[in-house]
Amino acid sequence: MTPRAAVVWTPDFLTYQLSDDHPLNPVRLDLTMRLAAELGVLEGITTLAPETARDEELMRVHTASYLTAVRSAPEVPFGVGHGLGTEDNPIFFDMHEASALIAGGSLLAAQLIAEGRVDRAVNIAGGLHHAMRDRAAGFCVYNDCAIAIAWLLEHGYERVAYVDVDVHHGDGVQAAFYDDPRVMTISLHQHPLTLWPGTGWPAEYGSGDGAGYSVNVALPPGTGDAGWLRAFNAVVPSVLEAFRPQVLVTQCGADTHAEDPLANLELSVDGQRTIYGRLRELAETTAGGKWLVLGGGGYALFRVVPRSWAHLLATVLDRDVKPERAVPPGWMAHAATLTRQPLPAGMTDGKDPTFAPWGDTPDRVDTAIIDVRRAVLPLHGLDPDDPRD
Repeated sequence: MTPRAAVVWTPDFLTYQLSDDHPLNPVRLDLTMRLAAELGVLEGITTLAPETARDEELMRVHTASYLTAVRSAPEVPFGVGHGLGTEDNPIFFDMHEASALIAGGSLLAAQLIAEGRVDRAVNIAGGLHHAMRDRAAGFCVYNDCAIAIAWLLEHGYERVAYVDVDVHHGDGVQAAFYDDPRVMTISLHQHPLTLWPGTGWPAEYGSGDGAGYSVNVALPPGTGDAGWLRAFNAVVPSVLEAFRPQVLVTQCGADTHAEDPLANLELSVDGQRTIYGRLRELAETTAGGKWLVLGGGGYALFRVVPRSWAHLLATVLDRDVKPERAVPPGWMAHAATLTRQPLPAGMTDGKDPTFAPWGDTPDRVDTAIIDVRRAVLPLHGLDPDDPRD
């Protein structure tokens, strides 16, 4: 019988250190793994350390000239171009090595699934979905999501679905496969009029043979658990069932939370926990149980990301943590040495993430739902105005 899941992890992931005050501080990864361990989620689990991705693996998505720029930037930091040396993407020592290691983690996760060694694999350090073919963007140097998907395509997979629940549009992954009908990219994000990168409109539905295989749900600022889940369930199950992926890849950014400092959605940890459970269900019902799970954004480093991603790890491992569970005192004591913020005492925000299905009661997110359904569903033979589709 195939083992259920694997966790890809190495403390070397913590070397992805842009600067102490940069939002993408790897302390969030360390705190997540510590919390999951203290909750018992990782009991008996042997984490698997990846190798650094080789150049030929990175060049499935990125150009050779870009790799050269990333390598040389720490020694020649001025005027290197390619989106490097900006406020979002500062140059740091061992930038290539650290970024290629994260890509190697997502490649290992993909390989474990493709080789039948596990049904699910998770790399919480991954999910760097903004990096483009020849430039860095949005804190992302190498696009590990696209690199893992490209590897799957080269190794016999013909239908890969990518679902991105980060608050920002999954633009780099969409761009990598925009005309490729073998990859369906689905992104739920804050509306592009109100948040960087300003892309992810419903009309961005793919080109050429890829028309209908890019799906963008643009949600208004202030959307909370009920609205987000309403939109997800109005769109994602239908298109996944029509596409019938052989593997589901998900980017699980935690920056949709109400406390995240870089965006304006209003989800709770309870809503995020519900999302992870729904993704697990869809992996089972539409992708034969094959589920590759990546991290992503999330900048409430102490109060949100560790709890959210501890729930994510627990979901992947079928060791769900009850919301009423207390945060272990050992983790609280350690985190208190790193921040003066008040720390949450429990694994819940005390919110109820129930929602009304689309079509029952008009909701403020219904405009977003209708726009994307009318843009995409007819291309898959589905009725955009019928809630049953």
